[in-house]
Amino acid sequence: MLYFIGLGSNLDISGVGSSKTVLEAAVRQFCGEIGTVVKKSQWYESEPIPVSDQPWFVNGVIAVESQLKPKGLLRKALEIEAEFGRKRSQANAARTLDVDIIACGQLVCDTEADEDGPAITLPHPRMHNRAFVLLPMADVAPDWHHPVLNESISTLIKALPAQNIRIAETIED
Repeated sequence: MLYFIGLGSNLDISGVGSSKTVLEAAVRQFCGEIGTVVKKSQWYESEPIPVSDQPWFVNGVIAVESQLKPKGLLRKALEIEAEFGRKRSQANAARTLDVDIIACGQLVCDTEADEDGPAITLPHPRMHNRAFVLLPMADVAPDWHHPVLNESISTLIKALPAQNIRIAETIED
């Protein structure tokens, strides 16, 4: 299955490095534990949503071929977040690593948590409102169409409200 996975970080990790370095390390870990990373977007810097005084995020999207089912992949993604020091204390808090399964091809699902894993909704229910998801998604899958909204990535990007986001090419490792 081809998954599109969003990655984000706005906290450095001692011994690992900057948010960008954290994300690069997470991509390598995905390769070893989840499947084959077939494409990676550019990294983007974006203002926290909702706007706050916490550091800006570095975000990107990877396309991953995996044999895991959605709940299994999400369970593994949450384990990787924890290995990178992610603590879920409150909504929209700063974080060392945030992993979201954005989509799995054209699959549409909305499941409850059970013995197979946590609840999951695909495509991600807020992806179409977030420049930090859509811009990197366009890098890895420019022809993808949202299976629920029946809109292309480019149409979804054009419909976005103004958001502070830029390519993170100036970030130092």
